[in-house]
Amino acid sequence: MKIYYYLLAAAIGAAACACTEKSNLASPNGNIKVDFRLTKDGVPVYCATYCGDTVVAPSSLGFDTEQFGSLTGGFKQLSVIHSDFDEIWQPVWGEFDSIRNNYRQMVVELAYEADTADIRMNVEFRVFDDGFAYRYVFPSQKVKELTIIDEKSEFAMTANHTAWWIPGDYDTQEYEYTRSRLSEIPAKHEAALVGNASATPFDKNAVQTSLMMRTDDSTYINIHEAALVDYPAMHLVYTPETYKFISALTPAGQSGHAAVIHMPFSTPWRVVMVSDRATDILATQIIYNLNEPVALDDTSWIHPVKYMGVWWEMITGKSQWSYTDAENFDLATFDYSKARPHGKHGANNENVKRYIDFAADNGFDQLLVEGWNTGWEDWLGKEKDYVFDFVTPYPDFDLKALNDYAHSRGIKLMMHHETSGSIPNYEQHMDTAYALMNRYGYDAVKSGYVGNILPKGEYHYGQRQVNHYLDAVRRAADHHIMVNAHEAVRPTGLARTYPNLVGNESAMGTEYRNMAPGHVTILPFTRLKGGPMDFTPGIFEMDLGKFSPDNTHKRATIAGQLALYVTMYSPLQMAADMPEHYAKHMDAFQFIKDVPVDWSDSRYLDAEPGEFIVAARRGKGSDNWYVGGVTNEQARTVDVSMSFLKPGVKYLATFYTDTPEAHSDTNSQAYAIHTENVTSNTVSSVYMAPGGGFAISIVPAE
Repeated sequence: MKIYYYLLAAAIGAAACACTEKSNLASPNGNIKVDFRLTKDGVPVYCATYCGDTVVAPSSLGFDTEQFGSLTGGFKQLSVIHSDFDEIWQPVWGEFDSIRNNYRQMVVELAYEADTADIRMNVEFRVFDDGFAYRYVFPSQKVKELTIIDEKSEFAMTANHTAWWIPGDYDTQEYEYTRSRLSEIPAKHEAALVGNASATPFDKNAVQTSLMMRTDDSTYINIHEAALVDYPAMHLVYTPETYKFISALTPAGQSGHAAVIHMPFSTPWRVVMVSDRATDILATQIIYNLNEPVALDDTSWIHPVKYMGVWWEMITGKSQWSYTDAENFDLATFDYSKARPHGKHGANNENVKRYIDFAADNGFDQLLVEGWNTGWEDWLGKEKDYVFDFVTPYPDFDLKALNDYAHSRGIKLMMHHETSGSIPNYEQHMDTAYALMNRYGYDAVKSGYVGNILPKGEYHYGQRQVNHYLDAVRRAADHHIMVNAHEAVRPTGLARTYPNLVGNESAMGTEYRNMAPGHVTILPFTRLKGGPMDFTPGIFEMDLGKFSPDNTHKRATIAGQLALYVTMYSPLQMAADMPEHYAKHMDAFQFIKDVPVDWSDSRYLDAEPGEFIVAARRGKGSDNWYVGGVTNEQARTVDVSMSFLKPGVKYLATFYTDTPEAHSDTNSQAYAIHTENVTSNTVSSVYMAPGGGFAISIVPAE
């Protein structure tokens, strides 16, 4: 009986997708169709099909508001406006030299008229060949301000799809992904939770975007948002038994509402990517295409960065960020010149010079130094307002001398600003901190938002914080500074508009030492859809107990770590391990030295979320190609077709592979390197060990 009910519901849903000619829209290739209608009660409803099959069943739209109650019905349709758009644009950095932005658009103009309200609201749809999106647009009108309690956008799935998801949380995305049927989300929610310095899971039915799904007939569906500006981040709450998701906005602290908007106003785009090929989900640029063009007059100072860092040794406990053992003090009055050093401070002059030399000798652009500034003794979990000043170095860190030394070696230092969640403090000191960076030649900053947000009651993903993150990027641009924000809201393509936003964390990265190997086969389908991630790959010594108190074994292989420089795109790539570990494997380290961080072309050769990914990329302005493959806990052999190479040209390929004995859990450093002559007709069979992978560099033969 239950099976019959769902089949009947799907059939009704497909029929309901048939609307009048004026209120439907098809993608340029005709594969995706979106229909809009008002019910007899004035409820806005949309649905969508892909190649004739319903992918989003009838789903309603609207808001709950403080001033006017529910704006989910009672609308009248005033007009429908259709238009087409097609352009080619060039990103400042990216996976491609150029990106095509081709869509068909439909703007449905609606009116809500009642005794207490007279509101105009448009719903704007755009349909691309690889997905569709919609947003709410409030034009200028008599109502000047609207307090939104919550947004009521629905995404009704047609069946019990397989999904890859993380729990809904107002403060963090640092979770491993759970693979389950939609119906299993509530039961598996608690098991998916992990500890974090700040975490606020809020509903056992809630998940975060980007949400990746696969139907039983292998249609891939992905729900995300684009152009998140002056608005809280959206979560999705699953409705058991109906396969329907309803949007849930991050609340504005304890206010009882989610957002206050001022007319005119456009919400972020609600995006549904869809294809019958998993590789299309990886390759789509729909999120960037839904963002505005570059807002900066000059982008010549923005550039990709390959860097190292005094970082992993702190993460693993070999050294510390702090200088002394003091705590519970006032930063404004504490005298570090009289403090007794504990002897474990990583950011000291001698150690930093050691890193500078190794990074410079091996062609890196920059060196990140964490723990350089005062305050680290008294920061984590203290919820202090004045926790850092972002300009005062520790006694054993000579700011000018180290910058001069780095510049003499041909590299720059990368700044680190950890805010400890104290937003008023950072906003007060930000311009002074950026000015210090200008004075000493820094052009990139890694910012951090570890811990609960201050003022108390605010969340990492609320409207106020979303505005703060973008303000920091804009103010950084005024100083010609690039930003890599950690613990910030997940990216939604804003790097197109502000390309100095060169990286984000906003997911579980390498600092979680023993994550499941399959995690890296899911992130490109989910978190990376909104923008690049500073995942910090390149770990060569997996047995952390050999050099630190942390006895964790990182579940990866060296060859798999090399592959991440290709499979996980970012213009900001870190060689995250320590110089002494790379020195033992300089033959494998050669790939990290060679692989670019900016690309002219990218091809996703084969993939399945949670299983494996194989990608190929061509270096910016060159004919050199790089291929990477990663797998989950399962060993597999893949056939790599070199058909992406230029026909008639001979190439030399260097393969970095797992050996048959390699295993992410027991034999992480078993790798082999060999070369082959290849052409566009070559098909290479490559083995990936459990939790491993491979990397290939391909250059034209002389």
